Amino acid sequence: MTSFDPLDPLGLADDAPLFAAWLRMSAGVRSGSTRFFSIPGHKQSSRLTGPLVDGDLPLYAGLDTVQLSGGLLAEAEQRAAALWGVDWCRFSVGGSTHANQAVALAVGAPGDTVIVSRTLHRSMLTGLILAGLRPVWVHPELDERHGLPLGVPREAVAQALAHHPEAKAVLVGDPSYVGTTGDIAGLASTAHAAGVPLIVDGAWAAHFGFHPGYPTHALALGADALVLSAHKTLPAMNQAALLLARTSCASRAPGLLDPSRLERGFEAGHTTSPSGAILASIDASRALLQHHGDRLLGALFDLRLNAVEKLREVPGLEVMTGEGTDPAKLVIRLPGTGACGLKVDARLRAAGFTIEMADRDTLVPMLTLADEAPAVDALVSAIITAVDAERASAREAVFAPSWRTVPVTGTAPREAFFAPHETVGALDAVGRVSAELIAPYPPGVPVLAPGEVITQEIVDALRQVAHDGGRIAYVEDPTLTTFQVVGRTPTSGR
Repeated sequence: MTSFDPLDPLGLADDAPLFAAWLRMSAGVRSGSTRFFSIPGHKQSSRLTGPLVDGDLPLYAGLDTVQLSGGLLAEAEQRAAALWGVDWCRFSVGGSTHANQAVALAVGAPGDTVIVSRTLHRSMLTGLILAGLRPVWVHPELDERHGLPLGVPREAVAQALAHHPEAKAVLVGDPSYVGTTGDIAGLASTAHAAGVPLIVDGAWAAHFGFHPGYPTHALALGADALVLSAHKTLPAMNQAALLLARTSCASRAPGLLDPSRLERGFEAGHTTSPSGAILASIDASRALLQHHGDRLLGALFDLRLNAVEKLREVPGLEVMTGEGTDPAKLVIRLPGTGACGLKVDARLRAAGFTIEMADRDTLVPMLTLADEAPAVDALVSAIITAVDAERASAREAVFAPSWRTVPVTGTAPREAFFAPHETVGALDAVGRVSAELIAPYPPGVPVLAPGEVITQEIVDALRQVAHDGGRIAYVEDPTLTTFQVVGRTPTSGR
């Protein structure tokens, strides 16, 4: 019987080759039997910067040789592919951002058309710019009562494909940032009928498919590729993500995705100095999900349900739950309480609680496999106290600009990104084509993308977010006094 190892409390190393290598190398560092004369430059020493670098072991000349002669990364990725039921997987240390951009580089050539959900994360939009793809936007259905996005309707994708038979892929995000889910099986069927792959950014869904109380993961529903953030709902390190794909299929052999293009797309943005610690944490999280997922997800399900029941006792407060929502996601709606979510968030921070997201109407405290009842109970009590302290007259729910924006395309994103640009005042920016990507963060869903026309409605909506205390990200001037716009040309008249 293997003795208990506090560095591997659940005994995952036997089924996690990268994690096992990290444990061995860490032991060598502690004992002094391993001496580094390779990067990283801290040499595993805390003499200069303290314990900040503890455990930061490299993959090359660390967990494996520079030549990767041990094959540990390939073995770990094969085990993940097998768990999700596909034949291709890569681990990313650049988060879902890198994985989304790799997919964009893999599905088409510059100038090709793709069908894209407009509420996808900014990383896919920047992927379109890198790849030179031209998006045809489709929009999710909207929950008018709660002011939140739902899934992209199958009919919208079918119509877009009918109008653009030249499209090379369909790209959607599911679940949404607020945990709402759509008809992935229907979208996959629709895409495949048109002969194109369905790519799903499932960054928030790494836990789907491993407990009967949760939705089935997108690959099992027919998607051809799936992006997962292991650091969001699984206990992996920040920046840990997986890109999984089906490149061969008995019913569609050889498949709708080219593994060589996927490899090239992935490597194009992949660092040549990957963190062995991050990679090992993906490996360990996969093993955890495989061997303990059902038990841990069941506990999380109950933990969240208990929190929901307590929060529902607060007058005016609503919690999103039920069919079409992630059973692990705690999405709290505040309009009925009159409280401003950003002010509630400030009170929570002052009390020592950090949460994932807050805007005027919504709070999203993340619950994961790592949570335990005492901490969640304390969080719920703090939320109730903060909401009561900020209570005001009830108000109507409104859609955040990330969900309600319907863009007007002036030019392709890549063309706008590389075009000469100029800085103009907000008043003069209206009617001009944006050269920059602008998104309230979180959720990081662009309200303006390069190539889209700036409207007064968009300017007003962004300014309202800023006025409420939200962060306006990726913009040259976060005060929104000025905007970067595509320069005028003598021929265009713009």
